[in-house]
Amino acid sequence: MTTEKSLFKGSQTPGPVPKDHIRLYSMRFCPFAQRTRLVLSAKGIKYGTVNINLKDKPEWFLEKNPFGLVPTLETPSGQVIYESPITCDYLDEVYTDKKLLPADPYEKAQQKMMLEHFSKIIPYFYKIPAEKRNAKDTSALEAELNEHLAKLNETLVSKKAKFFGGDSITMIDYMMWPWFERLEIFELNHCLDKTPELQKWTECMLEDHAVKETIHSTDTYKAFYKTYFEGKPNYDYGL
Repeated sequence: MTTEKSLFKGSQTPGPVPKDHIRLYSMRFCPFAQRTRLVLSAKGIKYGTVNINLKDKPEWFLEKNPFGLVPTLETPSGQVIYESPITCDYLDEVYTDKKLLPADPYEKAQQKMMLEHFSKIIPYFYKIPAEKRNAKDTSALEAELNEHLAKLNETLVSKKAKFFGGDSITMIDYMMWPWFERLEIFELNHCLDKTPELQKWTECMLEDHAVKETIHSTDTYKAFYKTYFEGKPNYDYGL
């Protein structure tokens, strides 16, 4: 089963997941769910998508994932996996073609540590626009964000590589990408002005086929986030 329009409270429970497929419960504009969609696309995995209205969640979805969050995966045998890094690691372990995580334990640990560091950056992408909408001074927050981005830039400089795992895209690139894709919508593009290697990384990421398959246009993002920030997100915008 694949749905474009989001299912809501009272919607019929989807049928079994077809054999040789996996199901992704998602929301079209969610950056966390995009992580999983990027991995599914990069690895060429057969999957169906069921989009969820996160403001009015179906009862059956809360039975599958008590947190009621996306992304959530479901297998043909009814196994359920959730939390974006966990879903992505699961996919990389089960579908062994085109491994995205390094085989070397230390290199894998480095990516996990970098992801932990990046998790501390994500709140800035929401807090700064929120403060701006309330006409508050965001210079201190932006200075903090710039420090974090400078460290990411230094990582690329020290590695002398196009991507954070080397010369090809690996898991950590996909884990961070969705928020950089939205920088223009968050009006934070200028934060890359002093991070040239990070800027080059974003340009390289835009050439990736999985990124191209999961990206929305800037106008679509702007329209959705307008409804999101107004407190009435239109999950089906553009359909």
